[in-house]
Amino acid sequence: MRTFIPLLLGTAIATASAQSTPPPADLPLLDALGRAPSAANIERDVRTLVGFGTRHTLSDTTSPTRGIGAARRWVFDEFTRISKACGGCLEVRYVSGTVQGEPRIPGPVEVVSVIAIQRGTVDPNRYVIMSGDIDSRASDVMDATSDAPGANDNASGLAGVLEAARVLSRQRFAGSIVYAALSGEEQGLYGGKFLAEEAKRQGWRIEAVLNNDMIGNIAGIDGVIDNHTARVFSEGTRATETAEEARQRRFTGGELDSPSRNLARYIARMAEHVPNLDVMLVNRLDRFGRGGHHRPFNEAGYPAVRVMEAHEHYDRQHQDVRTENGRRYGDTIDGVDFPYAAKLTALNVVALAGLASAPPPPADVRIEGAVSADTTLKWTRPPAAQAATLAGYRVYWRLTTDPQWTHGRWVGDVTTATLHDVVIDDYFFGVAAVAKDGSESPVVFPGAAGSFGGY
Repeated sequence: MRTFIPLLLGTAIATASAQSTPPPADLPLLDALGRAPSAANIERDVRTLVGFGTRHTLSDTTSPTRGIGAARRWVFDEFTRISKACGGCLEVRYVSGTVQGEPRIPGPVEVVSVIAIQRGTVDPNRYVIMSGDIDSRASDVMDATSDAPGANDNASGLAGVLEAARVLSRQRFAGSIVYAALSGEEQGLYGGKFLAEEAKRQGWRIEAVLNNDMIGNIAGIDGVIDNHTARVFSEGTRATETAEEARQRRFTGGELDSPSRNLARYIARMAEHVPNLDVMLVNRLDRFGRGGHHRPFNEAGYPAVRVMEAHEHYDRQHQDVRTENGRRYGDTIDGVDFPYAAKLTALNVVALAGLASAPPPPADVRIEGAVSADTTLKWTRPPAAQAATLAGYRVYWRLTTDPQWTHGRWVGDVTTATLHDVVIDDYFFGVAAVAKDGSESPVVFPGAAGSFGGY
């Protein structure tokens, strides 16, 4: 990641034993990865998933050719093939839980997701996750038998996850990457809920969840055709914020700087490695009044965002396949633009690679500077075992009305940095960890409001 705007005129930084030379700014691997995903592979996978007829969560689990059971077994086998190609670098397994007595799942139903874990070489208990949904639906959310091709919603996102695994499994990273095919989204976000619970039980340090839900449509119901913009949705204040943390945030700020919000900013910056792609940051948990599989992770306290197309076509979502009064409905394969889906997959790929290559985000970030001309940031360095790639830190700041970090400066391998003549009242501040190869963590806003968690 690169610094955008130089220091403000007349400002300086004082640090203890700061390194004078930052790591390289150019990241050629990310430039290559931004061009690596294959539209042909994504098309093949979308066609295969559509071929199961319906992938409704309550559909057939025993047929070898139709229903959710056949689909998830195919996903498991595809992850296994990818793992074989990289010498067994992926741990492929199911994650499941039973649901009953719910409005959309009245009887006991086992909701089964498939995950593939690419273990990190330095810090394997730090995870970044890319997810897509296996299941699909027709107009009636309880209709488990009618055809529900789910080509864009969400075979496109799941195909992106599979293609990301193909691309990134050829590399090795400091942190672990999880490729997740989640079930039960249309019936209540259960696959994400069960994986988040599994992560809690296992003590995973989840740094980021990138949920991909509909990444293939370029022709919106608004009449706009757009094949070069992605949207990234992120929550404002953390879902797990306590009353005391909310009280503190009132005086220090942070409404715009949750870990999910700074993860979204990070993804937008990583788009520079993907040709002809812009990112629209949407400061909302999800589309208005709607939900996705990143939400259960947010509710469990993890940074998580939704990555998706810029323009939706509602005639192709949650609709029986039909024609009425000359108007076509249904989520069929002709509504998926495969090069565009490959481009959004590439956005995930470069973000995952950057996150997994970078050191852990700084922990326990604090800020001082009230009634002073200077602002001081302090933070905690990770344990040596997690920090083999750490080169040092970069501090960032921006006007409180700016959407993205605009000012930054390398300060070296220190845990304190002072910005002289940068008044704390006028800006928001943060710190990012930088690897020896130049990879960066997301920016961490001070205090509980912006914390990515500890070590």
